[in-house]
Amino acid sequence: MPSPEIATTNSEESSSIRLGLKANWQQFGLLVLVNAFVGGMVGLERTILPLIAEATFGMASRTAILSFLISFGLTKAFVNLSAGRWSDRVGRKPILILGWICGLPVPWLLIHAPSWDWVVFANVLLGINQGMCWSITVIMKIDLVGPRQRGFAMGLNEFAGYLAVALSAWLTSYLAAGYGLRPVPFYSGIAFSGLGLLFSVFAIKETKLHAERESQLQSVSKRPDLVSFRQIFLFTSWKNRSLFAASQAGLVNNLNDGMMWGLLPLFLAEAGLPFHKLGIIAATYPGVWGTTQLLTGALSDRWGRKWLIAWGMWVQGIAIAMLVIFRGFWPWMGSSVLLGVGTALVYPTLLAAVSDLSEPVWRASAVGVYRLWRDSGYAVGGLTAGLIADSLGVPSAIIAVAGLTFLSGILVAGVMAETHDPRSYNVVSEGPPLPGAPRIHSGQ
Repeated sequence: MPSPEIATTNSEESSSIRLGLKANWQQFGLLVLVNAFVGGMVGLERTILPLIAEATFGMASRTAILSFLISFGLTKAFVNLSAGRWSDRVGRKPILILGWICGLPVPWLLIHAPSWDWVVFANVLLGINQGMCWSITVIMKIDLVGPRQRGFAMGLNEFAGYLAVALSAWLTSYLAAGYGLRPVPFYSGIAFSGLGLLFSVFAIKETKLHAERESQLQSVSKRPDLVSFRQIFLFTSWKNRSLFAASQAGLVNNLNDGMMWGLLPLFLAEAGLPFHKLGIIAATYPGVWGTTQLLTGALSDRWGRKWLIAWGMWVQGIAIAMLVIFRGFWPWMGSSVLLGVGTALVYPTLLAAVSDLSEPVWRASAVGVYRLWRDSGYAVGGLTAGLIADSLGVPSAIIAVAGLTFLSGILVAGVMAETHDPRSYNVVSEGPPLPGAPRIHSGQ
């Protein structure tokens, strides 16, 4: 427990802090840049890693190929859980720096891996890097902007991350077409990890006091005063039905993203699509996803969260099914664009909804629990899609994931309560509700 003197000092420091995007635009912009480097790291693998498994290591089993995705997803999921809790205790910045230190070896391992086991290990480190760095940049942006612009903030965060994923995926496929699958496509990862670490050490500032300031300013909350991590875990995972709906939607969203990551390159290559066109389709989905989040995050601040999430899951399910129903470069491009739009409706909105339902003092932990469930979707998707693909074929795996995604949207529509009313926030102050302002945070 901190001493009374330290607690008083922290209270005085936090009272001088202003919330809002305008008041914190410089640090917010730096965090957007850092998250672009985070996205660039995962984009290294989006197009070519499953092809390396076949061409370089002679792997035929789809389940074995997707083992890299399972190791990545499990590691990232549990690191998300820890990162949020640790950042509530020791601050955000130390976790961000540690995440980049763990990411430094990843491109070198991918370049020099003598066996597939080394690639799987590289993805364990990548999962640590992504779990710490992406989680913390999300939490720090939420800290800075306060509640009124939370959806817009998440849209900007995910825009930077997934646009970088798309550009990195396109770049690696372009370089692979000209220089081979290794080592040249992974050189950019050395730059991403180095720059991410430098900016995190020398430019990014701690934001934990911003969360404390929001807690001081807000009116009496209807949300429970959770103390133990067990209470937070159960509340986020199951006891609050809106958070449960958000967690399952996040899991299914990343389940289908994992399928696109691991099986789409193999599906398109088996269909005879040239390598450069394969790379365009694989990059279009996260590219559309990233750019349209600038719009969808802001829309969730104006229209609310629930129905953007439900419709986003339904659009994703239709788009994934279209990959199998229609054939040819342009129909597949259309499916990729539609899938990007559907994911953009869901991704920043889910993060904003979880933040709506969390107290500032335990919000980072709740976001970590949500991200545990969301990113475990990579492992669940990798295992499920791999097993179905090995037994029934890749098209059957794609259709199964499409159906599951559509059902997840139905669950959101039936279970989730609206978590955000734009009328609850004072527009002039760029801050939390004034005392006595209405709130709709129950979601029970």
